Amino acid sequence: MSGPINTGSFAQALWPGVNRWYGDSYKEFPTEWTDLFDQDSSDKAYEELVGISGFGLAMEKSEGSGIQFDSASQTWVTRAINKTYTLGFVLTQELLEDNQYRIATLGKRDARALAFSMRQTKEIVAANVYNRAFTSGYTFGDGSILCVSSHPNKVGGTWSNVPTVASDLSEAALEQAFIDIGGFTADRGTTINVMPKTLVVHRSNFFEAVRILKSELQNDTANNAVNALRIAGAFPGGVKINHYLTDADAWFVRTNCPDGMICFNRVAMEFDMDNDFSTTNAMYRARERYSFTCGDPRAIYGSAGG
Repeated sequence: MSGPINTGSFAQALWPGVNRWYGDSYKEFPTEWTDLFDQDSSDKAYEELVGISGFGLAMEKSEGSGIQFDSASQTWVTRAINKTYTLGFVLTQELLEDNQYRIATLGKRDARALAFSMRQTKEIVAANVYNRAFTSGYTFGDGSILCVSSHPNKVGGTWSNVPTVASDLSEAALEQAFIDIGGFTADRGTTINVMPKTLVVHRSNFFEAVRILKSELQNDTANNAVNALRIAGAFPGGVKINHYLTDADAWFVRTNCPDGMICFNRVAMEFDMDNDFSTTNAMYRARERYSFTCGDPRAIYGSAGG
């Protein structure tokens, strides 16, 4: 734990002549984690997402025979634990007294920096779910990592939300992703309407993604063929750049599958300030509670890149 911000921390604040302070007012990117997750509120320590197997196909009934009955059950349970994220700072009474500039400057400046840190933390926590999508050990309700070729079905067998061979972002790779996602089935193997919604990319892939999806003709070829992805409106939500993704080659497709990538907001960001009776120091703190998780992994398709 760091100590309080004192007269030694801001020695220049004790003397006149400082023209301006810098480093505390950088512009931020607009909120990006909301492109990665749907939002829901929470009023508990944790939330659980529970899958349902549903039923299989109907069976032909011969005359006079009995009806065939099926059974359903719960499948995988994902628990999202709402964690608390906090940060604060302390200004000594002496620094407040001896500061040669406006007292409000110190508190307001550092409060802005505190809010910035809290927002950055939430962006990174959210993006890390994607950053760890291909990393062993970061598993969800079905015991698998987020993007893998062997998600289990409760009734047996597996399914995949990754390409057969990890591929860099390209027109062909996105066409295959569209085809693969359209083939997603429910736990019992029944056909379901899951379709691509948005393409999520690292900043290094943003312009390539735009060229692929927006070109009038087929991208990066001499073929006089239409851009099928564009004509079909294959990604109606467009391209979403995320500056907190760490792998430049990885890319993801969010689908329209419900109950998938979810953020549970337990306690909104709150700020508080008080004075310590013993030291008379001014104490500032920020606090927020939330969790990011995946219920149904059919909500996401990803490639780690080639």
